[in-house]
Amino acid sequence: MAEFQPREITVQGLWKNNPALVQLLGLCPLLGVSSSVVNALGLGLATIAVLVCSNLLVSLFRNYVPDTIRLPVFVMIIASLTTCVELVMQAYTYELYKILGIFIPLIVTNCIILGRADAFASRNAPVPAVLDGLMMGLGFAGVLILLGALRELVGQGTLMTNMDFLLGPVAANWKIIVIPDYKMFLFAILPPGAFVFMGLLIAVKNIADNKMEQVRLANREKPSKGIKRVRITG
Repeated sequence: MAEFQPREITVQGLWKNNPALVQLLGLCPLLGVSSSVVNALGLGLATIAVLVCSNLLVSLFRNYVPDTIRLPVFVMIIASLTTCVELVMQAYTYELYKILGIFIPLIVTNCIILGRADAFASRNAPVPAVLDGLMMGLGFAGVLILLGALRELVGQGTLMTNMDFLLGPVAANWKIIVIPDYKMFLFAILPPGAFVFMGLLIAVKNIADNKMEQVRLANREKPSKGIKRVRITG
């Protein structure tokens, strides 16, 4: 078991090893559901809940599960948690649940969740496993929400439409009309538009990484200022 490094786990999940932008995992729900902010937020929260809880349970039982049945046990844990999330959404956010449809049960097959359970949670203590699940989930949900916001803005000229489906009557008036009298741009809402916006997000991240690497190399090669002492011997 490696030493617990919260900062490294956080940076890996949110940026360096982001499951959506770097590992390119979970693209099916990422591209299929992210047509609006509320859809993206709903699926993002569901994924975070399953990811954190599955990492916790896998870590707790990691010393009691033989290697021969490790993956089936992990799938059973993930499937049970996904069913719980699905029932909660049916009870409290039924309209949003109908919109998300098959993508909620498909959380069971999300490569991010099974991958983190096998690669990290099964080899680390509960606290690092929970933090890893939270950061990976936030990294995935952040990209999902950003993609949903871009597609909703370009496709409909609005933001946060139908937020009451997720947050209840308090969010009924949260809709923001960014561009009045905007004619719908259907391409942005359909899955092909999601591919285009996803490619742009990946490109932006790669550009940012290259810029940061250039700055880091420049700072490392920069000569240090100061007075050098010269020793003179007779």
